[in-house]
This record gives sequence, C-alpha cells and structure tokens, in this order.
Amino acid sequence: MPSVVWFRRDLRLHDHPALRQALDDDGAIVALFVLDPALLGPAGGPRVRFMFDCLRSLDDELGGNLVIRTGDPRDVVPALAQEVGAGAVHISADFNPYGRRRDEHVATALGDVPLVVTGSPYAVAPGRVRKPDGEPYRVYTPFYRAWSEHGWRLPPQRPDTIDTVEGLPSDPLPSAPDIGDTRLPEAGEAAALQRWADFRDEHLLKYAEDRNRPDIPSTSRLSAYLRWGCIHPRTPLADLKGRTGKGAEVFRKELAWREFYADVLFHQPDSAREHLQPRYAKLQIDSGQSAEERFTAWTEGLTGYPIVDAGMRQLRAEAWIHNRIRMVVASFLVKDLHLGWKEGARHFMRYLVDGDLASNQHGWQWVAGSGTDASPFYRVFNPVKQGQKFDPTGDYVRRYIPELRDIDGTAVHTPWELAEPPPGYPAPIVAHDEERREALERYEAVKG
Repeated sequence: MPSVVWFRRDLRLHDHPALRQALDDDGAIVALFVLDPALLGPAGGPRVRFMFDCLRSLDDELGGNLVIRTGDPRDVVPALAQEVGAGAVHISADFNPYGRRRDEHVATALGDVPLVVTGSPYAVAPGRVRKPDGEPYRVYTPFYRAWSEHGWRLPPQRPDTIDTVEGLPSDPLPSAPDIGDTRLPEAGEAAALQRWADFRDEHLLKYAEDRNRPDIPSTSRLSAYLRWGCIHPRTPLADLKGRTGKGAEVFRKELAWREFYADVLFHQPDSAREHLQPRYAKLQIDSGQSAEERFTAWTEGLTGYPIVDAGMRQLRAEAWIHNRIRMVVASFLVKDLHLGWKEGARHFMRYLVDGDLASNQHGWQWVAGSGTDASPFYRVFNPVKQGQKFDPTGDYVRRYIPELRDIDGTAVHTPWELAEPPPGYPAPIVAHDEERREALERYEAVKG
C-alpha cells in the first residue's frame, strides 16, 4: 500500500523528515504537488516562475514521477489518496494562516486515511519556544537565546533509493508568467546546496563585516531556496556547529530572525495584514494623486535618491534586494513619502522571488515601528548617509542606475550637488530633512 508525500514548501529530497517517514512506513510513495489557485492567484510572477523551475528540478530528481494536480487541495489530495489506495498522506507542517486552515480541512476530508505531519520548514517549529510563563516571545533577543538553547536535530540524509509509483496522470505546468528581463537564480536543490557551499567557503568568514555592503557579494542569497524548501535551515546550521568566528555567529542569528518572524505570525496571524501595535493604525498617511505619484516614483526607482532608486531597480532586475537596502527603501516609503507599510509590503510580495509572508510583513513592520521590538518609528534612515556608508565606492548605485555611471566615487550619492547634474536622472522628489521632521510630528500624535 503506497503513501502520498505531498510536497509544498519542501522541494528537496535531502533533509526531508516527512519523506523519510513515508519511506520507512510504507516503502513506495506517490510524490504529489498541488497547484492551488488560492495561492497561485495572488503570487508574484517571479515567485511562480521560480517555483515552476524548482518543480521541474524535483521531477528530474524523482525520475519524472512527480505528480502535479491542479485544484483545491481539500478535493485533490483525498481524490489522489483514494485513486492509489494510499495508506497515509505525509506532509511537512505549514504554519502560515492559510496553510494551517487548509491542512485541517484536508485532514477532515481524508477520513480514515491519516494526514501524517513530520518536520517543518524551520529548525525549531513556530510555537515550540516560549517564555518561562508559557507566553510567546515578542522580542527577538530573548527569543534567539531560547531558540539556541532549544537546539535542533541533525539533518537526515537523502534516502539511498526512493521507490515512486509510476504512470499516474499528471497535469502539465501552466505557462510561466512573463517576467521580462528579470534574472532569477538557478532553481532546485542542487543549486541551493551549491550556493550554500560557495558562501560558506568563500564569504562566511567575513560575513559579519561585509553583510551590510550591497556593492560586494557579501550575503548567502539563500532566501529564495529557503522560501521553497530547496534547502532546509538545518543544513547550514549543522555546518555552522563548532564554528566560533563572528561570521558564523551573525549568520546563525540571521537564520533565527526568519524563525522568529514565523513564530510571531503563528501566534498572531492577523499581523500579516494589520499593525502588530494597533496604535500605529492611527498614524496619518498621505493619499490622493500626489501620494500615488510618489509611490509610482518609488516603485520605478525614480525618487532622485540614488541608493533608494538602485534598490528598487535591483528588485525589478533580479526579483531580490540586499537586506540593508530593503530597510533603506522601506524607511524612505514610510517616513520620507508618508505612505503605508502595507502598500510597500504588497509591492515586495509582487516582485520578490523570496517573498515570504512572515519575513516580509514583519520586516516592513519593524521598519515602520509597528512591529516586534521595533526599530522605533523615530529612527529614520538618511538615504544619503546610508549610501555613503554602505556603498562607499558607489559601485552598487552605478550597477543599477545607468544614468549615474559616469559619476566617480561617493559623489554618485548626491548627483544634485554636481555643477552639471546628469541628464535623465530626476532631482530628489522630497527634501529628506523636512520629511523627517514631518514624520516625527505625525509620530508624536500617536505615540501615547
């Protein structure tokens, strides 16, 4: 009697506890992926295209035996289980609000066929780490200490053999969304493992010093692979064990941020759409035609602030932005343009290949001051100083803004100060110092 392994955010064969459990229990498996319209509909084009490429890679690894079915999982999964006479359906846990509701409905619809949950996309499952009084953590630093003390299992190895049921009908993947000239990373598990190995061996040692530099290859670029589970966080964490350098410590903390935000969303699912600190709902944000025009300038990288514009153009070119620059562009939208974090978060989810609900929404709330142990609202990033500090050569700006490529050095961060400003590049659409004061006045009105 075969079992069904329903892949979701775990598109890999190595370090896959649910797959191992299914093989140990039943031997032969049906490898299933469900194209769920409820998730595909709102997903951005780069994320969908990358997912399709990851599915093709997984199918190759399974000898062409990945079964694709389209529809509501509440109907599709029980129907396939009945079709193959499955003894069980195996999954990795999903902790997002929609995923939790979906899995409850599927478990009910399966009737006597058990839905077996083994493992999750996280080293420590959301909800597992709590304060001594049983309450969830709202602040990252004590969460990180408890998370580290809790620990995690070593990653299980890829099975030597995977006996898959052959010959089952499978839906073709739809045409991939048109994403123009956007460059995506190579998809699949092998690419993820290679990416990690390259970063570990070449950049981890200097990660603590270089991670805020967008002009050099200083980060792992693992986020898209973690988003789709082409690599499990236990794999890098296992490699970090025993490494005492500053780079290893800081990278471990970055992985923990992802798990912290997942934990926050698990306990407060409404925080994906609403302010974690409700008083910020009263913060005045601009609206009308002028606000819409400023938002468009921000999305198109035409604000006149080079570090902001380079980040927004990188988003369009690569479906990814360096993390330091994500904070800079978010601060600029919320505190210089006086627009809402929800609009910014929605735009990111439309274009990011690594768009993850928990990390994206709570990252935006952190910058906007309304999230967990927030960067306080009165901390306003100065876009010029951020550029001068973290892009000291100006190479990052010149890479993404061709209008500024003839400007040498740090002068690229203040092109309006040149005797002859470069043609084709706009002057700043707002004056930062004035908008900072305005943002703080609006904050004063709600901080009580």
